[in-house]
Amino acid sequence: MKSFSRFMNFIGGRDLLFGLVLLILLGIVIFIYTKISFIFTPVVVILSTITPPIILAFIAYYLLNPIVDLLEKVKVKRIWGILIIILGISGLLTGIILLSAPAVEAQVKELIKNFPIYLGEMGNSILQWIQNSIFGDYYEQGYNWVVSYFSDIPGMIGTYLGDAFEGIRNVASTVTNVFVALFTFPFILFFLLKDGDRFKRYFIKLFPPRSRGDVQQILHNMDVQVGSYIQGQIIVASCIGILLFIGYLIIGLDYAITLAIIAAVTSVVPYLGPTIAIIPAIIIAIVDSPFMLLKLAIVWIAVQFLEGNFVSPNIMGRTMKIHPLTIIIVLLVAGNLFGVIGVILGIPGYAILKVIITYLFVKFQERYDHYYGVEYGFYQDTDEQKE
Repeated sequence: MKSFSRFMNFIGGRDLLFGLVLLILLGIVIFIYTKISFIFTPVVVILSTITPPIILAFIAYYLLNPIVDLLEKVKVKRIWGILIIILGISGLLTGIILLSAPAVEAQVKELIKNFPIYLGEMGNSILQWIQNSIFGDYYEQGYNWVVSYFSDIPGMIGTYLGDAFEGIRNVASTVTNVFVALFTFPFILFFLLKDGDRFKRYFIKLFPPRSRGDVQQILHNMDVQVGSYIQGQIIVASCIGILLFIGYLIIGLDYAITLAIIAAVTSVVPYLGPTIAIIPAIIIAIVDSPFMLLKLAIVWIAVQFLEGNFVSPNIMGRTMKIHPLTIIIVLLVAGNLFGVIGVILGIPGYAILKVIITYLFVKFQERYDHYYGVEYGFYQDTDEQKE
């Protein structure tokens, strides 16, 4: 009986029953929501509208807050430091865009115009290779199947015409949301930089006094993990873009600045981003010449070597402590669940989840040591117990 009581206390006692009741009530609420979800459509629209600028503001907050803190340490008032940083970066970005926009615009237009031609030439080269290889006998069969399958293209177009109009409407809605996000996120960023600590203190006060220390520690660990990842990944992606731009110029690859910008943007997503970025460069290099493809491979290997051995270790450090295989799995799962947003925010979300699970595991260790440690051995090491 005593052992049973100790086990009940270990798993939570009355707190466990209270938690189970809360989970049951939550399940009932979710079930009811699925039946009357149409009532909450305005709430979903509001959340989908305000979430993108908030995400952008938090990303910019983690990039700019260390600079604002540094200015505050040198006796610059915080509000003036925020204004100086925001106006300075806005002016710098505006200048860069105005100076580079003509060249980038010309390259982008030319690339959009010529990219189908590159794909066609590459496809013809592949077909010629297939026809002259051992797979040549199967080529005619595959070609006839494709022709028969797509013979009713006009009917297929008519069938999917309604979906096309729906897609155009979704694109228009997306463009509108992007403009709203870009217009509103600077205001959210300003108040995050100005009152971020105040928001955090207010949030901590919502919890019982005995839990506030733990909540503060969890928020601090989340802040360190997410902040270091965002800052490091943006810097690493920028370095990759600059190195590739220099390499493309050296080997004479067409559309160097456009391909470098694509690589910098996609490299924000680790592992998968660089793989996506190299595809258009490979297509252009293949059409140019086999020697250009070889030079591209040398540039890419050199950039990846510099990034993996010098850039990332010194910028990212080992703060995240996430195995590369774990990162790939997280990106694949988050991408399937939430699309592009999931791929971008998957690793920060995993870092937050890791902090929470680590905290819960530590609490589990403490409870085990309290109820079972003396009799069955402490869960933690003896040296940790002495400390």
